[in-house]
Amino acid sequence: MGLSDFPSRKLAFLPTPLVELPRFSAALAEGQGGPRIYMKRDDQTGLASGGNKARKLEYLVGDAIARGCDTLITGGAAQSNHCRQTAAAAAACGLGCHLALGGGLPGRAEGNLLLDMILGAEIHWSGECRKGEDMPRIAESLRGAGKKPYIIPYGGSNAIGALGFASAAGELAGQLAESRIEASRIVFASSSGGTQAGLMVGARLFGLEQELTAVCIDKAVDEGLDFEERVLSLANGTAALVGLEASAGGRFGPADLVLRREFTGGGYGVVGELERRAIGLLARTEGILVDPVYTGRALGALIALVESGEIRKEESIVFWHTGGMPALFAYEREILTHR
Repeated sequence: MGLSDFPSRKLAFLPTPLVELPRFSAALAEGQGGPRIYMKRDDQTGLASGGNKARKLEYLVGDAIARGCDTLITGGAAQSNHCRQTAAAAAACGLGCHLALGGGLPGRAEGNLLLDMILGAEIHWSGECRKGEDMPRIAESLRGAGKKPYIIPYGGSNAIGALGFASAAGELAGQLAESRIEASRIVFASSSGGTQAGLMVGARLFGLEQELTAVCIDKAVDEGLDFEERVLSLANGTAALVGLEASAGGRFGPADLVLRREFTGGGYGVVGELERRAIGLLARTEGILVDPVYTGRALGALIALVESGEIRKEESIVFWHTGGMPALFAYEREILTHR
């Protein structure tokens, strides 16, 4: 099957822009300048302030509607970008939405949580469980009430969701060819694994030869799997959906992964100097905002790789902005108290 054979629902403004960051690049390496850096602006997908999850949701919501479901269920941290965009997708398609969020009701709703509430999602607080562990229980309760729920996994990361980023690889390949950009690598944040797995599949489908440099965001294991195992399982599952395994390259293995795990700092959602510097530098050189949890950490990793000399000045790099700007408004103290 090809990507066009799967049911999908139009949710995002695509293609998103591919833009150069000349002032940001010039500011790197202690003022000595860095490589040519291009940014894939998935913060411009348009769904409830944008973000990369809209790509996954086009296929996930399409599948839900094709199955006759009337309610979406997903989960994540209280400031989950994925949950915010799922709530928006449900509203746009006339579906109910239930979110299993980690933690408890805060004294003040801000950032993504505020948007979840505005979008009409029903929120279930899940304490220490921030990866949707309560979703099966919520689904069972909804079925008992006569609903037809559709569970979307943490981060939208299963084989169907990853189709969105297999397609995105084709979009980027076309832009690079049209602009005659010879990039050496694509740098992006990887947390639930679906973006990375989808890009791996899409790279084979569309002939992207750049190194896919994934920056690990979360130290925690998921579903008992080491993160590398999870990404490979997702990539091979997605490849099987589109018939890729039988036609080119065989199964994905450890040699196909480039995963940088040294930038996780204090852990998921813990903002440190790496993220603060990246957020401020990009904002003050290009007027572009990145979030403190995902894109800010990945951008900080890119800066570190440039300044260490691992990414050379003569290279051209694509950095994938995966969105998440609303979360900035929930991290005021962590971002500004160290100015």
